[in-house]
Amino acid sequence: MVDERPDWARRMVEERAARDWSQTDAVRALMVRLPDDQVVSEQDLLRQWKRWEAGEAQPTKYRSAIAQTFGTTTGAFFPERSRRDGRAEILQVSGMDTVDIIARLRASDVDVATLDALRITADRLCCEYAYMPADQLLVEGKAWLARVVGLQHQRVSLAQHREIIALAGKLSLLVGCVEYDSGHPRDAEATRRAALMLGQESGDLSVQGWAHEMRAWFSLTRGDYRGVIAAAEAGIAVAPNESVAAQLYAQQAKAWARLGDRSQTEVALDKGRQLLERLPYPENIEDHFVVDPGKYDFYRMDALRRVGENRLAEQLANQVIRAGTDFDGTERSPMRNAEARVTLGVVAAREGDLDTALAYGEKALAGDRKSLPSLAMVAADLGQALQSHYAHASEAQAFVAHLRELRGGQ
Repeated sequence: MVDERPDWARRMVEERAARDWSQTDAVRALMVRLPDDQVVSEQDLLRQWKRWEAGEAQPTKYRSAIAQTFGTTTGAFFPERSRRDGRAEILQVSGMDTVDIIARLRASDVDVATLDALRITADRLCCEYAYMPADQLLVEGKAWLARVVGLQHQRVSLAQHREIIALAGKLSLLVGCVEYDSGHPRDAEATRRAALMLGQESGDLSVQGWAHEMRAWFSLTRGDYRGVIAAAEAGIAVAPNESVAAQLYAQQAKAWARLGDRSQTEVALDKGRQLLERLPYPENIEDHFVVDPGKYDFYRMDALRRVGENRLAEQLANQVIRAGTDFDGTERSPMRNAEARVTLGVVAAREGDLDTALAYGEKALAGDRKSLPSLAMVAADLGQALQSHYAHASEAQAFVAHLRELRGGQ
């Protein structure tokens, strides 16, 4: 039988079950988080809760409190789908396709329409990060970066110059990420430093923040957890009110989880959650350099897996896969989905199901679009679980050997 309830209704049931809460337990947890002006009796709220889980009514004025009850953001629990066709938008805004833009750049014709088209092109590339083959994205990203950098020497206004430098900074961030994904850490670090300088020159706080976030990410995958915390603090100091700060808090949470500090992990996650709640819902959640609210479930999944919260991590992993997959089965977020499958594999291994653990692990490693350092780091958790529980199983040891090759080949 097909479950026709809204996603949020099913999630309410799953989140509650993952905590072993009754509906009454959930209602009591919710009441603690209601603002003072929302006065309601436990029995009335319980009746409403049952209708919400059944999908018979929407919890309109309680959405934020429900999300907070389960440790996530309102936008993640009750998502607003916003997808943009970058190529179509370029034509709509500027009347130009890629060939027209390049022709104008060669003719030194830098007008408002050209800059609009360049900005949307950069946004489009950042949206394609999630699924475009890394080698193809790297070639295209570098080509557009070279074109934008070449505009610096043309006669433009001060405002145009700053926008060009900021665009070069964003494209540098993208190129650096793909270089790191592809196993070229030295190139990626040089590109990251260039992006930071471009962000400083243009005064673009977001670019600067993301350059620090890349440093935190690099440190995390190398196992330098104190370096993660330091890089995140530097980025938050520069861009405390940008969405990148939420991702910096998330990187801190990942580091604290790996250092075994549960309290600091929870503090960092909650700071990021609170920041996302204050920010408006992003216009384009597909952009890699936009922290969409749903992405915070992905961060929490990693941290909860590391601290051993198996049921919560499993519930979030399933949520991440649902959110990252279209109705026709196409994966919008293959890299997030791969890490979610590793999480499901870890939980299965910890619970004594070797076949399921290996199946999830193999599917996670089989994807075409992957970030090798991140996937290898997360997959190491599965390797550890297999070593701990199945040291004498030949198929488990074969998979562990595969993981070692993956890490060695970065």
